[in-house]
Amino acid sequence: MKPAAIQYAWAGDSSIAYQVIGSGAIDLFYMQGFLSNVELNWEHPALARFLHQLARFSRLVVFDRRGLGCSERFTPNDTPPIENLMEDVSAVMQSVQAERPVLFSTGDCAFIAMLFAASYPGRLSALVLYGCTATWRKSEQIPWGLTEAELQASNRKIRDSLGSGWWFQQANPSIESDPRDIAWGGRYERLSITPGTIYPEVERFAQLDLRSALPAIQTPTLVLHRTGDTREDIRSGRYVASQIRTARFVEIPGVDHFPWIGDQDTVVHEVEQFLGTIRKEEAGFNRVLATVLFTDIVKSTDTAASIGDQGWIALLERHHKIIRALLARYKGHEVETTGDGFLATFDGPARAVRCAQEAVIAVRSIGLEIRAGCHIGEVEFTSEGVRGITVNIAARIAALAGASEVLVSRTVTELVAGSGLRFLERGVHDLKGVPGEWSLYLTDNTLGEFVTSQS
Repeated sequence: MKPAAIQYAWAGDSSIAYQVIGSGAIDLFYMQGFLSNVELNWEHPALARFLHQLARFSRLVVFDRRGLGCSERFTPNDTPPIENLMEDVSAVMQSVQAERPVLFSTGDCAFIAMLFAASYPGRLSALVLYGCTATWRKSEQIPWGLTEAELQASNRKIRDSLGSGWWFQQANPSIESDPRDIAWGGRYERLSITPGTIYPEVERFAQLDLRSALPAIQTPTLVLHRTGDTREDIRSGRYVASQIRTARFVEIPGVDHFPWIGDQDTVVHEVEQFLGTIRKEEAGFNRVLATVLFTDIVKSTDTAASIGDQGWIALLERHHKIIRALLARYKGHEVETTGDGFLATFDGPARAVRCAQEAVIAVRSIGLEIRAGCHIGEVEFTSEGVRGITVNIAARIAALAGASEVLVSRTVTELVAGSGLRFLERGVHDLKGVPGEWSLYLTDNTLGEFVTSQS
């Protein structure tokens, strides 16, 4: 089988390189980690064999995510947020006319795949994760994770060694004694990404924490992990599988981080067996991961009293026009107007925050001030709108915001890495009717360009 022609899908102005191999009944989308080059893939016998094996039982679509390999590159100061990388998946799906493919993601691409599955449950028929984690950061739940200092040191080491084959070798100990593999690995690194962009790239993923998003995944999921994986502790895979109620976890003997190095036949077999059990139609995808935004006009009663009913109605219409224009720009979905405010949902938290920030500034031009609150979590869409604890939390957060303030939950700050947003701590709060204490953060609306800053 010869390598397929490289084609391009478009996500906005960014081109996404992909190949289609095989003609099976199942559409299988394969996303590798930060080492990926759809043209160079075929030069390594083991990787070429792995792709051929997957294409035996599927229509295999292999693509480089934005910033990697043959896809659109970006500068170190323009690293896209993860929700933009989710758009790359949608762009390729549309280009190859795949309605509900299986998404097979390895390494850091698993972050993209998990968020995509949680946000768009009806768009995938299954999810396969290999060598994955919900977060790289150490915590009480993830004691095997890395501290901030350890993450910084690791990221610098990856940047400074890129192109030498060091990371390729460290990730896959079974090739340690083969200089040809190490040399090829160095070339693969160089043709996948540059040293200047790898650091902000891995920094973005290092800031992510998807633990709160995992329960929202309804898609049938297979989590594969090698017992001795040198780059991702197997406890990470176990944790991810334990938090996804539809997940099946399979431990595979071995130490290599790449699925196509070492015993690739077992990986392919497990994927093929799993896909054979997936039902063609699943029902009830009405619960999704979404960012909920509430806005509210400050001192609306006083303003209405001062300008009279007709003046207030006219002013409210101008306010609504401004907010709706911004919702359209940032791909928000208007659920309802709440008198003098809005309830809207977004498929990405960065878009919701930026929409709120711009709304705060825009309504000042008509003499109004608003407050806003954002939270991300699982919601249920019904014929009457949207409901769930996430909606209640977002409403409570908005109520605590001051004039021209945008308040967000900690969950939002954990999922906007790479967006360039800055947050200031606003303390721990009790939210009426919501269990536990909640750390809230104020978005910094004073800067033209926003730089991520989290505690």
